Amino acid sequence: MLRRARELRGCASRGAVRFPRQVIALFTEAIHGCNGYVPGAWTDNQLDAHRVSFDDRLLGLVSRPRAVPEYATLARHLRNPFEQWFAFVFDPRIEPTNWQAEQAIRPAVVNRKVWGGNRTAAGLRAQGVLMSVFETCHRQAHSVVDHVGQTLRWFGSRLLPRPLLFGG
Repeated sequence: MLRRARELRGCASRGAVRFPRQVIALFTEAIHGCNGYVPGAWTDNQLDAHRVSFDDRLLGLVSRPRAVPEYATLARHLRNPFEQWFAFVFDPRIEPTNWQAEQAIRPAVVNRKVWGGNRTAAGLRAQGVLMSVFETCHRQAHSVVDHVGQTLRWFGSRLLPRPLLFGG
């Protein structure tokens, strides 16, 4: 969201920079607050009230009509669902940025650009699914070979239990 708001700010002139600046300031304040959080310093009620204050400020920001079409699009994106943007304020275990997710898919992106096996729509989709399964198995300390084997057996006989990667 910060990257998108910064791009809009870079293209704006004069008074039109106000909305992207407000979005950047709000998210930056929330992220800095999260980075400075000391576990146990606040009660759950205090954390929730803090998150609600960010939700309210965001809702106030995105509820106003926007003359610039790109700003109206950004406001709609932030409004639906606005209450999820600041979940990291309440639960410090939630990362406020997607940096880790971007780093996790980086090998797949490099592979996609170098290797020619996925230059078709079917190859691209297959690689996306496989990389997702591999990374999920890795993060949950499951064997990729075991999971893929169970999945293939399940496709061969639907009487077997369906293999699950999430909480299964």
